[in-house]
Amino acid sequence: MGPLMYSEIAKWWPLLSSPEEYEEEAGFFTGKLLDASDEPPKTVLELGSGGGNNASYMKKDFEMTLVDLSPQMLEVSKRLNPDCEHVVGDMRTVRVGREFDAVFVHDAIDYMTSTADLAAAVETAFVHTRPGGAAIFCPDHIRENFKPSTEHGGSDADDRGLRYLQWTWDPDPHDSRYTTDYAYLMRDPDGSVRSLHDRHECGLFGAEEWSRSLRTPDTFRS
Repeated sequence: MGPLMYSEIAKWWPLLSSPEEYEEEAGFFTGKLLDASDEPPKTVLELGSGGGNNASYMKKDFEMTLVDLSPQMLEVSKRLNPDCEHVVGDMRTVRVGREFDAVFVHDAIDYMTSTADLAAAVETAFVHTRPGGAAIFCPDHIRENFKPSTEHGGSDADDRGLRYLQWTWDPDPHDSRYTTDYAYLMRDPDGSVRSLHDRHECGLFGAEEWSRSLRTPDTFRS
């Protein structure tokens, strides 16, 4: 079973990661897409779009098509971005059937836990990007800058609330993975509070591994 964040408790996503927290970084990604493209992009495919927080800002500048493996997360995104196209699909294998001016992959790329997974996601981006377009990948970590860390957060709605502790660590520095554990406290409308543990296994690759994966052969278009 995959992370609870994207399945059993997906409806809590806006309290765990509020859209308002994404305005600055979404603006940064928009600028990078504009800089990297041969002409200003009009259509953007986002792979691993999750709850649609970045798209809620980027759709002001682009026509966004949002792809995610989790139907539950896409339902969250549809409420935030009813004006965007949503597609259920795995970034390693999905084929939308058309090219885009740019492809954007935020931190969902972290769930590629092998170089084969990473190469498959890069291929998906490549075959969906028109010649002269751009693709941007935004991993949280590469091997050279990885450090264990802890974070906490959460917020309240009218009748419920969520708080979380996030602990990122590397059980085996010699493999291509790291682990992020989440502890959730969730207050339901009746005032009861429950706790859950959620483990996320993520990929960790060095700069050279990333460079090799991004040197995509033209045969991907055939």
